[in-house]
Amino acid sequence: MKTIKISLNSIDKVKAFVNEISRFDCDFDLVSGRYVIDAKSIMGIFSLDLSKSIDLNIHADGAALDDVLSVIGKYIVE
Repeated sequence: MKTIKISLNSIDKVKAFVNEISRFDCDFDLVSGRYVIDAKSIMGIFSLDLSKSIDLNIHADGAALDDVLSVIGKYIVE
């Protein structure tokens, strides 16, 4: 599992993010404070505070993790 910080601060970003990660078979969790939701759930994402960066837990490793990171790179914040 790898945890990264991402920013989903617009409706278009949320829709694009969900479409892109839904192509992968591995699980993704978004963590904001005490809330943990399935990152493939567009309704779940909209229940979070999107004005701040969110932790994304990626349940993959090796080549699968590299593929995920290459696709979602534009959402990653430092």
